[in-house]
Amino acid sequence: MTNHEHDMVWIHYKLVRKPKNEGEGVIMNVGILAKLYRQARMAIMEDTHDVDANCDGPDLDFVYADVDSYQNEIAELYSYTEFSEFQMNVKAFEDQMDLYDLPPNWQKQDAAAQRSIVMKLVDQLEVSDRSFRMQAARCILYLAQGCWAEVQSDEEQHQNTRDNVIVLYQLGVFSSFIDLLNMEIETACSPDIVAVKITNVTLVDSTDIRVILSVLYIITETIRDEREKGSEDYKQLAESFVQEINSPLPDGELLAVKLLGMITRFCSGAAPQFPMKKVVLLLWKVSLLGLGGMEVLKNLKNEYRAKIGLEPITEDTLEVTKCMRASSPPATATDILENQYPKRNFKRSLMKQRFLDEPEQIDMELSGNEGGPNANNGNSTTGSGTGNGEDDLSQYYRPFDDPSASTSSGNNSGSGNSSNTATANPNNQPSLTQPPATVPAVQITARLPWTPKVRQKDIDQFLDISRNKFIGYSLIGDHESLAGLPQPIHEGFKTLQRHMYVSLADMQIKKEEDIARNPISTHEDEIKLTPAEILYQAILPNLPQYMIALLKVLLAASPTSKSKTESINIMADVLPKKMPLTATQSTKLTVDMGRHKEIIVKAVSAIILLYLKHFKINHVYQFEFMSQHLVFANCIPLVLKFFNQTITEYVNTKNSIPLLDFPSCVIGEQPDLSGDSFVYGGEMSDKPYSWRNVFSCINLLRILNKLIKWKHSRVMMLVVFKSAPILKKTLKVRHAMMQLYVLKLLKMQTKYLGRQWRKSNMKTLSAIYSKVRHRLNDDWAFGNDLESRPWDFQAEECTLRACVDRFNLRRYPEATQKCGAGGGVGVGNNGTAAQNAENAQQSNMHAGNGSGDRDSNGYGNNGSSGGGVTNSSGQQSQQLHDYGVEGGFPSDEILTHSDFAFFGHSGWWDRKVELTDYFKANYAVWLEEEVYNSQTDWDAL
Repeated sequence: MTNHEHDMVWIHYKLVRKPKNEGEGVIMNVGILAKLYRQARMAIMEDTHDVDANCDGPDLDFVYADVDSYQNEIAELYSYTEFSEFQMNVKAFEDQMDLYDLPPNWQKQDAAAQRSIVMKLVDQLEVSDRSFRMQAARCILYLAQGCWAEVQSDEEQHQNTRDNVIVLYQLGVFSSFIDLLNMEIETACSPDIVAVKITNVTLVDSTDIRVILSVLYIITETIRDEREKGSEDYKQLAESFVQEINSPLPDGELLAVKLLGMITRFCSGAAPQFPMKKVVLLLWKVSLLGLGGMEVLKNLKNEYRAKIGLEPITEDTLEVTKCMRASSPPATATDILENQYPKRNFKRSLMKQRFLDEPEQIDMELSGNEGGPNANNGNSTTGSGTGNGEDDLSQYYRPFDDPSASTSSGNNSGSGNSSNTATANPNNQPSLTQPPATVPAVQITARLPWTPKVRQKDIDQFLDISRNKFIGYSLIGDHESLAGLPQPIHEGFKTLQRHMYVSLADMQIKKEEDIARNPISTHEDEIKLTPAEILYQAILPNLPQYMIALLKVLLAASPTSKSKTESINIMADVLPKKMPLTATQSTKLTVDMGRHKEIIVKAVSAIILLYLKHFKINHVYQFEFMSQHLVFANCIPLVLKFFNQTITEYVNTKNSIPLLDFPSCVIGEQPDLSGDSFVYGGEMSDKPYSWRNVFSCINLLRILNKLIKWKHSRVMMLVVFKSAPILKKTLKVRHAMMQLYVLKLLKMQTKYLGRQWRKSNMKTLSAIYSKVRHRLNDDWAFGNDLESRPWDFQAEECTLRACVDRFNLRRYPEATQKCGAGGGVGVGNNGTAAQNAENAQQSNMHAGNGSGDRDSNGYGNNGSSGGGVTNSSGQQSQQLHDYGVEGGFPSDEILTHSDFAFFGHSGWWDRKVELTDYFKANYAVWLEEEVYNSQTDWDAL
């Protein structure tokens, strides 16, 4: 039995059974368990319960970042079916140069001549003749593409693009193409065009708008890449560009809002010819450049925390996960034997061993264990030919400098030669040459990657329970008094205080509550117009429609979606006018369609995650407003539906032909893509995974985590949708960051899954224990949480909804009135989140009862449309009446509820009240009687 297996048995036993006396630990008879382990060694592969968490092969060397490499991001802009249009760009450039009586060679022109040509092309963009105007647009696209017909290598093409983009932007090409985009949108959505039902949309229908979007995308992506590299010649240009995209256009709209409007029109059927891939890619890059990526988010968070007196964040998820190993814990003997012989009570037999407290028996069994030559003095970790010495640590983590490691090593330095111990046991692993009873608990916690956290709410709960237990009463609002409590409670309280974490969201919520209670005396800080604030104010009036549109596009691009359920055609900008005739052409089109969907999923998931993260830092209620509408639009079942596939195959799928990627497809001699060369083209990548697919999976998991964290009703949605087996399949992907977010989702719902599930999935619980941050008071593995009562969910969601509406009504009254008084608008978003959760549960129950009208994923029809809640008005009004909310406003009964104690001072003051004529005529009388002559006992109030 290896060190690793011994540790896992110890952890498993602690998780499965709590000791009867909380002050005493229980030592397992590891010797007996070692015998059972040898008997079950050959049956590991037959474990049907938790074997999904195991996977073979090396870790993926995927590095999560804001974007892929510049070359790949540019290549993904074009579909393989657009290959013929590259030659059209060259032809347009040559014809245009003939008109100017100039040689058709851009590189032979000096700087002054190049700027003169660009200025003439910009002027030509404003002519009324459409063909003449688009010829100039194609010339500019050819310049933005790096004049690839004049170069011999990808490096030359990239350098040309880099130089040309500077000239194009300085001469106002970006603004001119925005005007062209507006014209195309107006033309596409004109009544004459909309009246004619467009069917069988193909690549030809979006030719002109694709040219415009391509130029905008290349300029945006090139500036973003050069800004990220810190190029000096792009420094001022990048600052000017960021300021431009964060400012309203001449028509008053942000560019991001205009692109979101295009997506909404596309999903509504008003403009089915819009090329969705290029639109979402441009929206993603514009938002990323305007708001900022992960580094900007990290700096903003620490900056905002410092302003309100909080300590900066020292642990970064990206950095910590780089030190983790992705492998899951191996199957243990208890898992295998209990699954193989479920009728035998192993718990009872283990507890009745008469050698329970004899460490000599443990040492004897470990020394005689098969394949255990490394269970010696701990110095064989560098030996060769042993399968246990190195793997015992590498199964979990690479070396990680934990903040508490210094104190832990100081506590463990009393064992003789401390230098040898540090060399042979760098991560403070417990040695098998000593009985487990002598191993301090700190050695286990020292290797955990995260510093434990605790909330103020958890400390208050700890004090309330302690006071009621030892004193018999509670002190409401007292967070520090320890009078009458025993010394162990004092020590526990100090430990909790040392690990207390106050989030930025907690402070923002507290500020909002103070304003709600004392709206006159509480000073509200001036709203700072950050990029996130500007974007939120711009999208607030139509945010529900935007979220629904993004999720509809995501659903249509999901590999698990069925074609018969797709209400929109996202393949309009990839399908050629003439269908392929040969097998090679068919294969090429199939690959192109799969690639097209993957790129859309990548862009949409990145957009949603970027908005959620920036809104959460800017103000938590902005984040909650967007989150609620994502939940209303069935985002949770949609993401689960996405993962209900063989995720390892999706991650490893190579829907790409490198020889057809731009600029490889137009530079140099082009091979004949048939037979072996075609296959070789698909196998040129040396990585065993698809970067964009891993990126998309991590983004969707992060979105799911953000929507569900600390929301018990949404956690219950995970449970009723039977997400545990779906998420467990995702653990097969050997990437630490992806596994971390999956384990977080499993940890949230573990307490609701029952004891039998926990017994059958001990490896998963061990992975959660070792990789996910610990919350000191969180009894996540046992289901004893008092907050898990289902009747509290409706009040929780209604409270959150009321707070968000109050926040929006106070800060953005005009935009909120456009959006709707209750926060729900137009496209089926009038229910509450609690109502959505209940409907989701009912839908899942109907689907699980053998209903014939359900898809293969077991969700029924819920989530397959991605179009939000679709309840009838009668059901909605009845549900609102049950919650105490009538007509979008709280009733008197709901205001008396303890959960809504701070509801009263809200934005409902902004509601206009019409006074009667009688009251207006007798206003002076009322003022005299009710105000001047009325004596108020303020002390009594």
